[in-house]
Amino acid sequence: MATIKIHDDFDMEKIANSGQCFRARELGKDYFRFITRKHALYIRKVDNEIYDVSCSQAEWDDTWTTYFDLETNYSDIRQKIEHFANRTKFADYLNAATNFGKGIRILRQDPFETLISFIISQRKTIPAIKKSVELICEQFGEILHSEREENLHTFPTHDQLAKASQLKLSACALGYRGSYIHDAIQKVHERIVRLDDIAHSTDEDLLTEVQNIKGVGPKIANCVALYAYHRLNLAPVDVWIKRSIQEDFHGENIFAEFGSNAGVLQQYIFYYKRLAEKEFDLQD
Repeated sequence: MATIKIHDDFDMEKIANSGQCFRARELGKDYFRFITRKHALYIRKVDNEIYDVSCSQAEWDDTWTTYFDLETNYSDIRQKIEHFANRTKFADYLNAATNFGKGIRILRQDPFETLISFIISQRKTIPAIKKSVELICEQFGEILHSEREENLHTFPTHDQLAKASQLKLSACALGYRGSYIHDAIQKVHERIVRLDDIAHSTDEDLLTEVQNIKGVGPKIANCVALYAYHRLNLAPVDVWIKRSIQEDFHGENIFAEFGSNAGVLQQYIFYYKRLAEKEFDLQD
């Protein structure tokens, strides 16, 4: 158990509901659980910038500082976005979305989990995505011990899932995505798609490599690039961002103009648009 300070933008509720991760859970007021690889974290806000965490200081430094991208200054990114936004004709909307999304951070997630999760996400509601992800963890992951003695499991590795039959995978409420998941598992397991190697690839090569998997198009590839490989200059265009482009930016995809901050702006607008529409369960 440790007490830590976070001086930068950090809002657990917004992060958990930002559409980039599917295993975060709100357990109570200002109290959340996050899972990455073989680690579960219980984190509670106790005061301004002060948090109690269930791990040691060493684990926080080695695992969670990276996961929450705490070495990146998001307050600075917000200011840069706002400065650039004020030079556009969409300044009011962009500033409203940025201020509303303050506290969101781009998590540094496991590439394989991110890939499988976003293949599952096609035309599924957020609760349905979470259900399928948890079923996969329960069926094929390892038991993960936690301080609350919850029945938690790790997200399985490609080695573990390679041993699963398509029938057992399909039992995880995957629907037509089952064949896509099976293809992804096989290609990653056989190193046809090299998730470790592409960490050092150009954006173009990374996106091309991931799209070698059946059912993976530009949207999912960009999600993997942003949420697993921290390509902050990439902005996935899902149904919410597409709607915002049409309704709020007069059909103009403005994200590329924001350069290395495009992915962060995308998260602010995604979060703002979903809440403004009050349709949390719309299919993504």
